[in-house]
Amino acid sequence: MKGANNRIVLALTGAGGRGTQVILGMQQCAENVEVKYVCDVDSQRGGNAIKELSKLQGYEPARVADMRKVFDDKDVDAVVITTPEHWHALATVWACEAKKDVYVEKNVCLSMEEGRKMIEAARRNNVVVQCGTQNRSAGYARSAREYIASGKLGAIVTVKAYCMLPGTREWILKPDSDVPEGLDWDKWLGPAHAVPYNVSRHKAWSDWWEYSGGAAMSGDASHVIDLARMALGDPGLPKTVFCAGGRVIFNDRRDIPDNQTVVFDMDKYPISLESSQYGNYMYKTPQEVRYSEKFPEWRNNSTRIEIYGTEGLMYLGRHGGGWQVFGKNWELIEQATGYFPDEAHLRNFIDCIRSRKTPNASIEQGVLSANMINLANLSYRTGKSALKIDAETGTVTGNVEADTLDKRFYREGFKLQ
Repeated sequence: MKGANNRIVLALTGAGGRGTQVILGMQQCAENVEVKYVCDVDSQRGGNAIKELSKLQGYEPARVADMRKVFDDKDVDAVVITTPEHWHALATVWACEAKKDVYVEKNVCLSMEEGRKMIEAARRNNVVVQCGTQNRSAGYARSAREYIASGKLGAIVTVKAYCMLPGTREWILKPDSDVPEGLDWDKWLGPAHAVPYNVSRHKAWSDWWEYSGGAAMSGDASHVIDLARMALGDPGLPKTVFCAGGRVIFNDRRDIPDNQTVVFDMDKYPISLESSQYGNYMYKTPQEVRYSEKFPEWRNNSTRIEIYGTEGLMYLGRHGGGWQVFGKNWELIEQATGYFPDEAHLRNFIDCIRSRKTPNASIEQGVLSANMINLANLSYRTGKSALKIDAETGTVTGNVEADTLDKRFYREGFKLQ
């Protein structure tokens, strides 16, 4: 058991909106959980988290700017990492080496090399690492997996995953400027190249390959692919990956495309992924579905999965969307409703800190799902080339450019060991 009298002491690293949501949920999802630190390189962030945590636990968490101070504190049992994505791998490895358990948001890594080092650090230090792919704590996700494994859907023929988000806005690159008061820009950049402050980097970091795999792909499609993999019994990496697409709506200066179509050859069946940011007729599962017995309107659901078997078609949804199986003449064969699994996922992490069991979203499965996205992006960035994958080594073969891109830059003082 960790902590005195079974007490769990947490620290938050990255105090934006999602980080605040996660740490407040984690403090409330189980008894005897406290938050000692709120860490962010921007002193203008984290105030709401500190205010609400103070009410909940009766004392104010300390505000710090350098996550290494958190890792050095022996009182801290676990850290929640909700930084921009380019920090996820390094922060996780540092935390593991400090013997801290870790909750790391998606996309957990931006390269296959990063993923390998995260897994190695977790195993080497025997720590619990929960990935922020909360579908793995959803009861309806488990029942969908069981239904497919039972053979009732028949042999799987093809799988279509969607992350077709509502439209985006035109993006204008702002000029470099002075660093805002209260922001440690050097620490924000961390392992990335040292560049002058630019608000378009700081506030739109998900539009740059340097800091992200893309808001639609890395930020959202990673969830969809992870849920599809879980339902299918967690297959390994594909044999080949091909990604087409580009900037469709606005031909602006963003690195990252707003439309990507990916095909993964899983050997026995293909998985296709549509990731986009256009069309306000597409929308995520609404709140009235997430916490009810209702189902989404599948045709307009942004983040649905279609699993085609020889005996039926399964629609599977994120955010508590549940699943339904249809047969000939649109006959409803079977279904299961569900609820948004955020709270269950946070509680599973706390439970595993105490029990030392493997969490629902293990680092191994989190990295595999992240690498589906990373491989798609590598295909796109190497001229929309078809990439061949060595399943045993988890590496791209026969494409030097893809192999080079996968070895991300890490500057001095922030090397990933």
